[in-house]
Amino acid sequence: MVMYIGQALKDVLKLPRPLSPPVVKLEKRVDAEYGLPSTHVMATIAIFFTLLLSAPSRVQFQFEVGLLVAVVLSVLVCLSRLYTGMHSALDVICGALISATLMLVTYPYWETFDRLQLTSPLSPIGALVLALFLSYTYPELDHYTTTRGDTTTILGVGAGCSVGYWVNERLGETFEPQGVLPIPLPALTLGGLALGSARFVVGVVALVATRQMMKTASLWVLCSWYGVSVKDRDARRRKEIEVPYKFTTYISIGLVHSILVNRLFIGLALL
Repeated sequence: MVMYIGQALKDVLKLPRPLSPPVVKLEKRVDAEYGLPSTHVMATIAIFFTLLLSAPSRVQFQFEVGLLVAVVLSVLVCLSRLYTGMHSALDVICGALISATLMLVTYPYWETFDRLQLTSPLSPIGALVLALFLSYTYPELDHYTTTRGDTTTILGVGAGCSVGYWVNERLGETFEPQGVLPIPLPALTLGGLALGSARFVVGVVALVATRQMMKTASLWVLCSWYGVSVKDRDARRRKEIEVPYKFTTYISIGLVHSILVNRLFIGLALL
């Protein structure tokens, strides 16, 4: 939700990024995108503080330390958007305020949403239909930018994970921590680091392979359907190709991540 609102606001408000000069831009890929609000800042605030507010019900830790870590990491990301020349101070401040407001408004309903997402029979249908609808109705621009494709990527992964978690709940395999919640925070050991590193490597390989296979297959089908070359970059940017190929690719990544990767970890004795 945070990322869709942030991305859409950029293309509705159409406020440019800082001019270069006077700033020195260290990132060039997204020059065509608009600037306000900073979605990096919005995502950072949402991720760190959602984790901070949700974790105490599951894991025992010192809240003040968690708050300090969340604030420091968020500030570092905010500053990085300035020194890379990608955003103005206004972009960063607005991004932080919008994300904080969304969290404040939705916080009382997190548990309800969680329960509906995992248990409602309409949950997978709603996740897929809503994500597809938002992808296809994303604000149109008079020039191409990566925001629509990036937003479709985010929505696709989110929908895939949502469906995957619902499937796990139905199968009774939710990979919940053992013991009475909140559980003590596990000690950081060499064995734990080794298992974590192994899971990271296996997970990355599985997801990269999924992305490559699904991207290749979906692009081939769509380009064949519309009679264009897979190597035609302009054709791949058309909405009727870009949205379905990215959505198909990244919903597959979400499903593989949430359903298959954990079972792969179990099979390899990494959990």
